[in-house]
Amino acid sequence: MPDAKSPSGAPEPSFADAVFEGGGVKGIGLVGALSCCETERGYSWKNVAGTSAGAITAALVAAGYTAAEIKAELDRFMREPSPDGSVGYERFKDKSLLDQVPLLGPVMSLGFEKGIYEGQFFEEWLRGLLEKKNKRTFSDLINPDHAQDPKDSPYRYRLRVVASDISRRRMLVLPQDIADFEEYDGDPDKLEVARAVRMSMSIPFFFEPVELTCRDDRFPRTEEEQAEENARGKHIPFTARQRCCFIVDGGVLSNFPVDLFDAPPDRVPRWPTFGFKLVAPNDDRPNRIGGPLTLFAALFTTMMEAHDQRHMDEETAVRTVKIRTEKVKTTEFDLKSADSDALYERGRQGAKEFFECWDSIGGFAGYVAKYRQPTS
Repeated sequence: MPDAKSPSGAPEPSFADAVFEGGGVKGIGLVGALSCCETERGYSWKNVAGTSAGAITAALVAAGYTAAEIKAELDRFMREPSPDGSVGYERFKDKSLLDQVPLLGPVMSLGFEKGIYEGQFFEEWLRGLLEKKNKRTFSDLINPDHAQDPKDSPYRYRLRVVASDISRRRMLVLPQDIADFEEYDGDPDKLEVARAVRMSMSIPFFFEPVELTCRDDRFPRTEEEQAEENARGKHIPFTARQRCCFIVDGGVLSNFPVDLFDAPPDRVPRWPTFGFKLVAPNDDRPNRIGGPLTLFAALFTTMMEAHDQRHMDEETAVRTVKIRTEKVKTTEFDLKSADSDALYERGRQGAKEFFECWDSIGGFAGYVAKYRQPTS
């Protein structure tokens, strides 16, 4: 497909970076938007990033999947039942033996495992898709132009996955931040892509968190630990269990990290970064709180959205594809095929509407002229 032209006549870049917002099962809308970008505008993707469901899409794109291939895989997944009879996204709700105890199972699972569902089925499913493209670890996703960069470089890998370390109150950008932990020898090249995405999509209380062993021995001491140190008269290193960190959904700290690939203020970007955002009808309405459950729901949605809303300025909005998700909920894993297809089509429509606005400002050249002139 020939390069698209902006209204000024300047050719649009044929590639871009992409950052995908999280949103559980609503993520199928991201694939529809991607399809429009690829088939109608001729874009291919240099670097991709995402949180939660956005991380799933980003990982598949980084592995070499086109939007059409992702849609085909999801359609097949929706049609084929598992041995227990569940179909579609319901299969992601994998239960342990503890979960299956009548009445008390989910409560005990929350108490002992810190999540109702295991997340293992999802991880194996994604691992299988990646292996179809001969991709397993982040060493398989190294940018050829940056292969010699140090492993902590933000440009070394085509994929960046956002997760939340709630033990240390930190946002993790993987694979680079795996260096903080003993697993995988702290080597970003060795981190499995499916495992990183599993961390990013661990919706609190819904999926079990991923546990990692921090290399940092500076955790606060309990009174008992401090008394023991005082009695011995020397520093006592923490055990691996004491240095355990719990990793959950990246949306807890940043559900839409659209600035991950931005060039520094003193440089003009070489190509655009497009954000892909899932928009519900009531996103701009106040939460109505009537009891403990609605209080928790309001708390969680505020965590997921408030941080990124602060940064949704005009310059960010103008490069963001907005995808209407209507009344579909993040954890609506019993989503029907017809609803999944409708989300996909809304993604395509959202991208078409976005490019009408993008063209009206002069495309990438107009965006750079208005918003990204280098500052001295």
